Amino acid sequence: MEPLREVRDGYLITLNIGTPPQAVQVYMDTGSDLTWVPCGNLSFDCIDCNDLKSNNLKSSSIFSPLHSSSSFRASCASSFCAEIHSSDNPFDPCAIAGCSVSMLLKSTCIRPCPSFAYTYGEGGLVSGILTRDILKARTRDVPRFSFGCVTSTYHEPIGIAGFGRGLLSLPSQLGFLEKGFSHCFLPFKFVNNPNISSPLILGASALSINLTDSLQFTPMLNTPVYPNSYYIGLESITIGTNITPTQVPLTLRQFDSQGNGGMLVDSGTTYTHLPNPFYSQLLTILQSTITYPRATETESRTGFDLCYKVPCPNNNLTSLENDVMMVFPSITFNFLNNATLLLPQGNSFYAMSAPSDGSVVQCLLFQNMEDGNYGPAGVFGSFQQQNVKVVYDLEKERIGFQAMDCVLEAASHGLNQGS
Repeated sequence: MEPLREVRDGYLITLNIGTPPQAVQVYMDTGSDLTWVPCGNLSFDCIDCNDLKSNNLKSSSIFSPLHSSSSFRASCASSFCAEIHSSDNPFDPCAIAGCSVSMLLKSTCIRPCPSFAYTYGEGGLVSGILTRDILKARTRDVPRFSFGCVTSTYHEPIGIAGFGRGLLSLPSQLGFLEKGFSHCFLPFKFVNNPNISSPLILGASALSINLTDSLQFTPMLNTPVYPNSYYIGLESITIGTNITPTQVPLTLRQFDSQGNGGMLVDSGTTYTHLPNPFYSQLLTILQSTITYPRATETESRTGFDLCYKVPCPNNNLTSLENDVMMVFPSITFNFLNNATLLLPQGNSFYAMSAPSDGSVVQCLLFQNMEDGNYGPAGVFGSFQQQNVKVVYDLEKERIGFQAMDCVLEAASHGLNQGS
């Protein structure tokens, strides 16, 4: 069990790397494989990151290989080196130089692994060198843990712990991919609260019989194009008490002949993204059922598509939060294999600021999936996963969901220190 600290746009896990150990806080990301940390203190350069940096992330979240006696650069004979250079990434220096993966795989190669560049779906890019060092975890140490020692990034201000299914991922190197893992993300209101953490459970205990009895599982969809990602199929979405669910396009249920489509489960993306014209259709249905005045100024300022001015008596947001299902129609995701997830209250519309003058502006925190012709057709983001137990059963290749109070779940693991 590892605690996850919540920040504004994701969940942080602390990695203890090196001799002596250096604590580095990185995002937990189920949408990628590579684990990387900012390296080099003053030499770490994050381009176009001013709007993304969190005030609560201190310079201690930078790793210095010079201050670790066990740190060394990975060899080009390492299978991890071949893995990081084996993608069709046009930005990768090996791809640009025409390096062949077969050359990298030769066991006689004694050269250092070439520098890499690694891209993310929303335009982020990191470059660095593949490094090996001891990772000290709660249950076991990984003496030759492979990770990216990154000195230059674009749009990526802090490191990432990749939780994908590939060789480089953190669960893979810890030996947990044979079983799986689970998490229960705390809601937004606990952002930067040092007294409580979200529980992340790795290994067989994440798949206990008592737990799996109450979850609704949907099968993982496998594609040779994105074999290391967690894809599921979305069949329909039910708004409020509508008898007839809104059917989603076929691309959200299955892959096309090029391996594109499906819904990516991604803790590294904050909000759920859905493709047009289905997304617009969803907005139209929601608009038809909500009678509050639109807050168009907030929509323009935030970029969210549906914002409303909701009466908030005595400016008491807590009482409104308890009633939010009465304020807005419920949203239910219907996944393949008859797995349904009624989004918990607060996982669709969220207050943009404190109430004033007896009202509060709440916005729908869903977004349009741009460039939907390749890659996933939709993304199930971390905000919609809050107050939901999500279980990655990798043994049976399925993902389970159960709405629950993650504060109580955190307390059951000793992660709630009160307040």
